[in-house]
Amino acid sequence: MFIGAQVSLYPMTSDFVQVIMSGLTALDPYRDDLRIETDDMSTLMVGAPGPLIDAIRDLFATTARNPAHSTMHVTLSRGCPGEPDDPNCRCDILAVAQNTPLDQRQQQALAAVADAPETGVRIDIQFSLYVLGQDRHMDEIYGCIDFLKNSGTFLKSKNFCTRLRGDAGPVFETLRQAFLRFGPAEGHVTIDMTASANSPSQA
Repeated sequence: MFIGAQVSLYPMTSDFVQVIMSGLTALDPYRDDLRIETDDMSTLMVGAPGPLIDAIRDLFATTARNPAHSTMHVTLSRGCPGEPDDPNCRCDILAVAQNTPLDQRQQQALAAVADAPETGVRIDIQFSLYVLGQDRHMDEIYGCIDFLKNSGTFLKSKNFCTRLRGDAGPVFETLRQAFLRFGPAEGHVTIDMTASANSPSQA
């Protein structure tokens, strides 16, 4: 399987270069576990979803400690049939989830969010889950929405997406659980996500 993310960071400050470069230092502990490639548009991260989501969380939390308003756009993908298998992308949760009923997956996801460590950084995200190539994909999406509403990070539903708010630790754990526990284990699942911190116009 291939699991990865394209990540773009947008600090709203004239000192954006320094803020981005400072944020990228948060990826240093993950460079042995992930393939990380940065260009002028985005940073590609490929690897198992444990270090992958942790790295994205730490990148944004580090950036958000700067008082400037910052946003980040992330496209997450697992199981894309157009990408080669990568041995670094092994994920035991997916293998277990394949044969686990939806209600049990929801409870496991809630337990993981409850146990997530806090970072001391408050953020907002909105995201959409796409379960591709499955006839009953809406069952998985509705099951994910039920989990989100009980996660403790749920803010509100919006057209085409769900909005979360809270500490970056539980919020990104909610994202991880949505990514891993809903949709077929061997299927193609993607998430489109935008994060925001320090917004002067927070709703």
